[in-house]
Amino acid sequence: MATDVVSVRMPARGMAHDLRAVKVVLHREMLRFVNDRTRMLSMLIQPVLWLFVMGTGLGTLVRGSIPGVDFRTFMYPGMISMTVIMTAMFSAGSIVWDREFGFLREMLVAPVSRGSIVVGKCLGGAVVAVGQGVIILAMAGLVGVPYSPELMVTLLAEMFLAAFTITAFGVTLAARMRNMQTFFGLMQMAIMPMMFLSGAMFPLANLPSWLHVLTTVNPLTYAVDPMRQAVFSHLSLPPQVNALLNPGVQWFGWQVPVSMEIGLVALLGLALLGIAIAQFRKAE
Repeated sequence: MATDVVSVRMPARGMAHDLRAVKVVLHREMLRFVNDRTRMLSMLIQPVLWLFVMGTGLGTLVRGSIPGVDFRTFMYPGMISMTVIMTAMFSAGSIVWDREFGFLREMLVAPVSRGSIVVGKCLGGAVVAVGQGVIILAMAGLVGVPYSPELMVTLLAEMFLAAFTITAFGVTLAARMRNMQTFFGLMQMAIMPMMFLSGAMFPLANLPSWLHVLTTVNPLTYAVDPMRQAVFSHLSLPPQVNALLNPGVQWFGWQVPVSMEIGLVALLGLALLGIAIAQFRKAE
């Protein structure tokens, strides 16, 4: 007795196929974030507390040395960075959650390139982080930052670049991890020192030599400084105050241009993306 054989046709692999996979992963990240309101709220509380509570308290101590500017104005770019970075890392950490519940295995055996999954994950984390950062961006007027369209667009672009790079870093860390506790422990160990050494909460001028070296080799410094440069370019401040609060990053006395800082963050993001893709190609 003859048996009918049903042929199964796999979808053709190609750029369009991988782009659809990127779109699906990105869409899933956005849905996951929008449906988790507790996460949205918790990611906002910390930077708001730092900005309005810590910023106000520290501002009373330094008010005499920085006339004409609210210290919260100085901290504002750093708080945008903190919001974006923490949200991006949590988005990357969801890979570990997916692995624990078996969803990651289903994605890895799908007939799409693993690189497209990683790219979708990084883009999704970046979009989600920027969406969270927009809420902090809307508070600009409360701390003396003007609502200039040019400034807002510049900050959005810099936020996206920083978020993409941090998500790629988080995906690289999460690629081989088996439980959330390990990931978040490592995340705290890696991200918190980098945040404190990025100049997000203190000026980079007149630092001790050892602290200056640490801030210079810290990749997050080059994500925070362009945001501060953008904000301060739209403020009218005395030259001495601007030199104190917004000195930029210097290498052996040479001022690093903002364009070069952005380029370094972009290159780092691409390098981390490549490492993350290689990690996933080796994953079981």
